[in-house]
Amino acid sequence: MAILAAFAVPHPPIILPEIGKGEETKIQKTIDAYRQVMKEAAELRPDTVVISSPHAQGYADYFQIAPGKTAHGDFGAFRAPKVTIDVNYDEELVQEIASVCEKRDIPAGTFGEGKAELDHGTMIPLYFLRQFLPLDQVRVVRLGLSGLTPITHYRLGQAIADAAEKLGRRVVYIASGDLSHKLTKEGPYGFAKEGPEFDRLCTDCLAKTDFLTLLEANQEFCYRAAECGLRSFWIMAGALDRKALDAKLLSYEGPFGVGYGVVSFHVKGDDPARNLGDQLAAKQTAEMEKIRAAEDPIVRLARYTVETYVTTQEPVSVIPSDVPPELLTQRAGAFVSLHENGRLRGCIGSIGPAQRSLAEEILHNAVSAASRDPRFDPVSKEELPHIVYSVDVLGPLTPVHDVKKLDAKKYGVLVKSRYDDRRGLLLPNLDGVDTPDQQIAIARSKGDIRPDEPVELWKFEVVRHH
Repeated sequence: MAILAAFAVPHPPIILPEIGKGEETKIQKTIDAYRQVMKEAAELRPDTVVISSPHAQGYADYFQIAPGKTAHGDFGAFRAPKVTIDVNYDEELVQEIASVCEKRDIPAGTFGEGKAELDHGTMIPLYFLRQFLPLDQVRVVRLGLSGLTPITHYRLGQAIADAAEKLGRRVVYIASGDLSHKLTKEGPYGFAKEGPEFDRLCTDCLAKTDFLTLLEANQEFCYRAAECGLRSFWIMAGALDRKALDAKLLSYEGPFGVGYGVVSFHVKGDDPARNLGDQLAAKQTAEMEKIRAAEDPIVRLARYTVETYVTTQEPVSVIPSDVPPELLTQRAGAFVSLHENGRLRGCIGSIGPAQRSLAEEILHNAVSAASRDPRFDPVSKEELPHIVYSVDVLGPLTPVHDVKKLDAKKYGVLVKSRYDDRRGLLLPNLDGVDTPDQQIAIARSKGDIRPDEPVELWKFEVVRHH
């Protein structure tokens, strides 16, 4: 039994009395729960503590595992430089995790270390742990999160458990992560209705060990909630794969506008039916098969173009024979959008026709959306099975002299500065964009046009293929 237990814990610096200076008493339930779970962790006498932290080195397409023999950190960034943490890393387990990940095509390893110092998401759990277990009596593995899919995080957790099993390590897993950062108007990040909703969902799922629901959570919803620790929980869930668990929600608080939950998971044996990774993969495969079976020729062309380019690094040289003839003669502007797990993954387009045909317009913009959108890293091969495509074919531009003539659901908007060629465009009927004023503000921002700068407006309709 390599994984003995796991604990989901928050990491607010204010929880330390040296930093909170009395304010920490406002989250006393969290402090008491923290002490309880770290006491439980210490009593298990682990060889190694594995910690995933949102504040460790993170990459969009790679899990960085901290290398080296030792590491040091302090809370100087929070005006408490005398509070320090020192750890010994489990180098053998780190290398075994990296080896297992390489064999399973999981992008994880020790390359790309940024700052070697311990981050506060790692140090706060260790601050409480050392009250019951001297840190020189346990080794540590520290890893960051990534922008990869839920199932990839889960597979990393499985790899950690299997590596620990192979080496005979007694491991406690700590998933460091706050919940929503948008619980109250008075909080540092403001309020969003998704904040409390996310915290209720997350604490309920963790308490019930319903990890599958967390893995399938709508990513746009999670983004609006400004969550912190979900990816850490995904990895933890993978580390607990096929295990019988005794779970307990010990506390939940959010007086500072940020959700703090403490949940314990003690492993009671094996449970082969808890193969959530296999279940999720099967559900996602079935869902994607339904989506692709419903694709029209335009969307199918966009997907074929992206998959060909990402796989071969060469653009499509011959337009597929099943492309409708009208796509070879029609000319129009078109935007190709890519979504992954409910979140935008890339979007590039042309306001008016720039290629010889609509088919070529889609070919060109699909490659750009997958590889040249400055907001995102290029799409990887591993992501291809999870990408959902849509194509917006633009109608003609019509000048607008009265904002009342706009409709955020029906019309897209083009905003152009009257001083020069700076312009910004926004498509219609976008989630979270409900008014023309919102459209114009976003389009101004995209075009680097000041809010008070005189502009010219155009509207246009689109035919959306998805």
